[in-house]
Amino acid sequence: MSLLAAEHPLSTIHDALLLDLDGVVYIGPHAVPAAPEAIDKARAAGARVAFVTNNAGRTPARIAEHLTHLGVDATPQDVVTSAEAAARLISQRHPAGSEVLVVGDTGLRQAVRRMGLKPVTVATDSVVAVVQGYSRNMTRDLLDQGTLAVARGAFYVAANADATAPTEWGTTPANGSFVRVIAHATGVEPVIAGKPMRPLHEEGIRRTGARHPLIVGDRLDTDIEGAIVHGAAGLLVLSGVTTPLDLLAAPEHQRPDYLSWDVSGMNHTHPAVDLLDNGARCGGWTVTLIDGAPALTGSGDRLDGLRALCAAVWAAPTTDPTGPAARAALNRLGW
Repeated sequence: MSLLAAEHPLSTIHDALLLDLDGVVYIGPHAVPAAPEAIDKARAAGARVAFVTNNAGRTPARIAEHLTHLGVDATPQDVVTSAEAAARLISQRHPAGSEVLVVGDTGLRQAVRRMGLKPVTVATDSVVAVVQGYSRNMTRDLLDQGTLAVARGAFYVAANADATAPTEWGTTPANGSFVRVIAHATGVEPVIAGKPMRPLHEEGIRRTGARHPLIVGDRLDTDIEGAIVHGAAGLLVLSGVTTPLDLLAAPEHQRPDYLSWDVSGMNHTHPAVDLLDNGARCGGWTVTLIDGAPALTGSGDRLDGLRALCAAVWAAPTTDPTGPAARAALNRLGW
């Protein structure tokens, strides 16, 4: 698998753009600088845009309000959260009015209620399911109640399994870290609604009516793996948590189709990456494998150099993607 070329801007060849939020549109309270203009431009090109997030803590209305404050036009209908995907999973298994113990925040409770289910916080015998999502105010009591209900046989759903999340302070624990508390205590693994599993992107596709979506994200293990699971195209942006070294070392099921600095890449064409007998070439850069080690030569757009490096390393399973030669090539590109 190698990176793909696009002779036309991606926003003109995909009917819907499913955008991750953290690390793509914003980081904490601040917009990624390119995002507001890029989203306006994609919509002007005719693409439908949905904001698809693994964060289950905030409601779609609250997220849309935050996006609008950052200069990104958004309504609650444009926002698809893992809370909504998780609540739909439970509603497909249990009838309206069923009690669901919510280990999470307002966004998760409201999503459960909108699906016709009854959110509760105590592990009574009538609880049919436990749903867990990220909350900045997670308490020991909620974790205890969730553990008790799961141990009694309640259907266990996690909004997502992200271990960490980027914040303005740095990388901090996310829902997946708290999920391990209940899973470890009960020996029961949850059904995951969020990325990279299918339910969340299915909710985004249902919302936009997409037939040929582009999934845009900053994480290999959620956004890009989720695109591959769905058979959709994936654009990785470097404005969030994934580093060029992470990208080089990505396993086959987490390799993107396209690569860009930030979300503005969805409005650009993408150059061809040519595989050579013993390496790869993109733009003004060539990577040659010498005794299995990548050597980079040339000049030009740094991103083209990274594209060539990825293609060469991915095509050679015996090459060490994090070894000294790969690191030296990245260093030459400024990383």
